[in-house]
Amino acid sequence: MKFSDGYWRLREGVHAAYPQGVLDVETAPGTLTVHAPTHPVGHRGDLLKGPALTLTCTAPMPDVIAVRITHFAGGVARGPSFDIARETHDAEVSRDDGEARLTSGALSVRFARTGSWRMDFEAAGHTLTSSGVKDMGIMETADGHHHLRERLALRVGTAVYGLGERFGPLVRNGQAVDVWNADGGTATEQAYKNVPFLLTDAGYGVFVDHPGRVSFEVGSEAVSRIQFSAEDQELTYYVIHGPTPKEILRRYTALTGRPALPPAWSFGLWLSTSFTTSYDEETVSGFVDGMAERALPLSVFHFDCFWMREYQWCDFTWDPRVFPDPEGMLRRLRERGLKISVWINPYIGQRSPLFAEGKAAGHLLKRPDGSVWQWDLWQPGMALVDFTSPDARAWYAAKLTALLDMGVDCFKTDFGERVPLDVVYADGSDPERMHNYYTHLYNRTVHEALSERRGEGEAVVFARSATAGGQRFPVHWGGDCESTYEAMAESLRGGLSLGLSGFGFWSHDIGGFEGTPDPALFKRWIAFGLLSSHSRLHGSSSYRVPWLFDEESVEVLRHFTRLKLRLMPYLYEAARQAHTEGVPVMRAMVLEFPDDPGCAGLERQYMLGGDLLVAPVFDDEGEVTYYVPEGVWTHVPSGRTVRGPRWVRETHGFRSVPLLARPGAVIPFGAADDRPDADWADGITLRVYEPAADPVTVRVPRPDGTTAATFTVVRDGAVLRAEATGTPAPWRLEVAGGPSAEAAAGTAVLTVPL
Repeated sequence: MKFSDGYWRLREGVHAAYPQGVLDVETAPGTLTVHAPTHPVGHRGDLLKGPALTLTCTAPMPDVIAVRITHFAGGVARGPSFDIARETHDAEVSRDDGEARLTSGALSVRFARTGSWRMDFEAAGHTLTSSGVKDMGIMETADGHHHLRERLALRVGTAVYGLGERFGPLVRNGQAVDVWNADGGTATEQAYKNVPFLLTDAGYGVFVDHPGRVSFEVGSEAVSRIQFSAEDQELTYYVIHGPTPKEILRRYTALTGRPALPPAWSFGLWLSTSFTTSYDEETVSGFVDGMAERALPLSVFHFDCFWMREYQWCDFTWDPRVFPDPEGMLRRLRERGLKISVWINPYIGQRSPLFAEGKAAGHLLKRPDGSVWQWDLWQPGMALVDFTSPDARAWYAAKLTALLDMGVDCFKTDFGERVPLDVVYADGSDPERMHNYYTHLYNRTVHEALSERRGEGEAVVFARSATAGGQRFPVHWGGDCESTYEAMAESLRGGLSLGLSGFGFWSHDIGGFEGTPDPALFKRWIAFGLLSSHSRLHGSSSYRVPWLFDEESVEVLRHFTRLKLRLMPYLYEAARQAHTEGVPVMRAMVLEFPDDPGCAGLERQYMLGGDLLVAPVFDDEGEVTYYVPEGVWTHVPSGRTVRGPRWVRETHGFRSVPLLARPGAVIPFGAADDRPDADWADGITLRVYEPAADPVTVRVPRPDGTTAATFTVVRDGAVLRAEATGTPAPWRLEVAGGPSAEAAAGTAVLTVPL
């Protein structure tokens, strides 16, 4: 939100009060409290004036400092609030006549006790960012609304990222962003997944601990400031030190939660019925048969909205007109090795039998007069489940459990963004604070129901909406995009932005959702889709089975699906890193190469895990331009090398895409290319690219997340040596484009000449 009119003036009707300096300081173990009047204090008479701000600084974990800004402290605390983790550690508090300081790990916040107002965040002897004169303030607008605002210095050359899944330019500098969930597709400034967390490449990130609307002006209202504000009397934010972007993400996700590890089968290919297309069991069986006849590995079949009867979403009951034997159908699909996903949303249409049931039990969200909140958009007379009520959550989860017992394996948790404000929640939550947070309760309810019935390692959702902390309940997909190259590119930007906001797993609709892609676009999107964390064929009004496009689409889908399945030991280790460290599977280039200025603004390529560079092709003719960081990189399919740093321009056929291995990488390729949850260690190939002298440790996981084998690969003069721990299955060591050697089961050491 903008408050100023240029450099000198405020907008009409805006009144501001800024801290002028430090009046006094209080200290306690791990806490520094600063009192700051908003007018100069020259004599005792000035102490009778207000307002004043109180700043309370604490350290929830090392290298993280929380700043709580308080104007009036007498308000009633109303939820919801983000779940914030805290670690016991020693935060040092000090003060003297010149300054007051709180230090957490390598990060300090310092207040100047004399002169004008100034607060600095410092690490390693350097100032990361600061708040100075007229930065922090109480801002009252002409309509009487009270906002707290903070502005932090944006140093020259600093790039800012994050704030959720945003579809515009990846670098947030110059943008105005309201953190407010909306169902706006992928082609506008609105976003399904809004997260009040930003990441910089200058050693710090900022998380604003407010679940409602937070307005960010990133180098926009004041071009050398990161500004954020919220309508409240108290506002807490955390400054998170890295120093690298990857370390910042690790600490942010330690603070707000790390993703659950999705089951291995979820990384295989998902096929959907699509949205408004007509289908029954014969249609579904025809799709599944068609995939099998064409040797296209399929892992998950998804039933979209019309598995339920029209106007009755959600009643969680199969439409008997087209699915007279759902239990038998699900059994037959599962006997073919498929997992089953079904579409749900948190809304109950008036015609659904569950509407009357939910109303009678008090499970539906109410207006202030006690009536059920309803409107006619999406479903006639639809209501929302009140997930703040434990009884409503249990009621909703029980409906899902019945489907799980029937043979369903997971749920596409659609919607959850258009949440009204003229409502009263069962637990008394504030509607404005609940607007973004509603989806968190929705997805948590579903994920927990899956964990309880299927087991923690088998729980996975396919969610559209989220906010901070929602990364704990993967997977998330990009929402409703058009069938164009522009939408394909905006989807990638959104996914990379979401990854820089703490989310580890992300997907998108291959071919686009709205409209029908032409065969060329469909084939280009297939390569991108299968080199993503999760891969789904889904559309709106048209099917996405490849043979409806052309025969080459079948070949392209087969090629990239089998490539992804062979990469599963590598991808699942990257998934484990997302689960344990908070580092996403699909990584913006700046995350891996923060010291390379050429990577700061890259948004048409990414790292898949730490060692594979992917540059999707956004062109019918196959022309693509991408950037290669320093070192000798190797094209995985061909073995051709390219030395960076440099820009590369190439032309690719439909079965090709820039897929490059990082110098010194050791990529484990599994032997199985027909399923995602095979025994990856059996017949594994360790392919080494531009061997380096430093040892490289490769962990080969099992589908349950445990370790099947660990290999250490090192270049020793003219010999490449690999040593296995434990008792490995048969394995192979090869230099990309060079010699190789095979080992029988139990062989601990293998060498190949260089």
